[in-house]
Amino acid sequence: MTATGADREAAGSTTRGYWWWERRRSVALDVGLALVSALECGLEGVEFARNTGIPVPVGVVFGLLAGSVLLVRRRWPIAVVLVTIAMTPAEMGFLMALVGLYTLAASEVPRRITVVLAGMALVGTFIVTYVRLRQSVAEQADFGPGDWYVPLMSVFMAVGLTAPSVLFGLYIGARRRLMESLRERADSLERELSLLADRAEERAEWARTEERTRIAREMHDVVAHRVSLMVVHAAALQAVAPKDPAKAVRNAALVGDMGRQALTELREMLGVLRTGDALTAPAAAGAVPLASVKQVAAAAAVAASEDGPRLDELEALVAQSRQAGMVVEMSVDGAVRPYPPEVEQTAFRVVQEALTNVHKHAAGAKTWVRLAHRDAEVAMQVENGPSDSAAADAGLPSGGNGLVGMRERVQGLGGVFVSGPTDAGGFRVSAVLPDGSGEA
Repeated sequence: MTATGADREAAGSTTRGYWWWERRRSVALDVGLALVSALECGLEGVEFARNTGIPVPVGVVFGLLAGSVLLVRRRWPIAVVLVTIAMTPAEMGFLMALVGLYTLAASEVPRRITVVLAGMALVGTFIVTYVRLRQSVAEQADFGPGDWYVPLMSVFMAVGLTAPSVLFGLYIGARRRLMESLRERADSLERELSLLADRAEERAEWARTEERTRIAREMHDVVAHRVSLMVVHAAALQAVAPKDPAKAVRNAALVGDMGRQALTELREMLGVLRTGDALTAPAAAGAVPLASVKQVAAAAAVAASEDGPRLDELEALVAQSRQAGMVVEMSVDGAVRPYPPEVEQTAFRVVQEALTNVHKHAAGAKTWVRLAHRDAEVAMQVENGPSDSAAADAGLPSGGNGLVGMRERVQGLGGVFVSGPTDAGGFRVSAVLPDGSGEA
């Protein structure tokens, strides 16, 4: 089983980069097992030297070297098992055989190799045990078991020396792989949850940005038009007050009416914003949840569309511009029919903002407002001619957001918006909105 850097640090002090061990306790365990195995093989080498007729020191050295191979069991488990199989006829290295087979079964070595080597160890142990038992039975004249005794005991000895180590190693290896799989799955889930949290925060920020943009657009449309007309009327009032007091009084009354209308629309807008106070309360404790942001945005959008202006108010809108001194002609084509609130509000705001721009940038220009009811859409166009040089400029400031806001409104409903100068030196704003029947 592989281990990450975090796992190694959690496991305690390590010897990273020191051969093939990952922890110091692994080094201590393998060195201890190797010493015990070398000592065992060295003692068994004495008997092996006597049986084979070689010098005893040679047998002891051979046993010590063979037993110490257990030190590399984690790095080369196959080599350890092969040495064990080779030493089986010498009846040496029982501890090395047990530990080697366990390490081989628990490692990442392919299972077919593990089965082959375990089978070789089993057969080798069986053969050596069978030969030794036959010799022992033959040497004991007074002990006469049946023919079944030697094979059965050889099988028991061979299975007892190989099967437990292999089975236990397989179990430990499977458990390690399972734990590694669970750890990787937990890490994957943690990464996915982190990504989901980041995406949720991004969506929440996007929703907040969209709502701020919508509110800014509404405030711009409400304030800019009314205040622009008030400034135009105030300029006219200042010009005619000494000459025509009666007209000055009428202009003053218009300024007052428009101011009250602007205050009313602002009050309605603030009322829409207050509807989300209960939902935005969690913001004081931290980040606003995504669901709350969406509910606030949806509630504000629905309330704004239900309380917003309608197309039947365009005549009054055009009349206000006429009262401010603008020459405006309005035409309506097609059969008048009701539209969804958001469509009527968007159409009204486009015409309103276009007239406001005429007041700002083309004082005294003649203006045409055209409204067309078609089969599955409603189209509107506001076109003005060149500015009249004789007309006094009201000096209205421009933030440059009017056309941007109109385009966002229209495209938000799936419509088409086009604006630009005309060949006659004026400016044209055109928009086409679907009537919403396709969505139904």
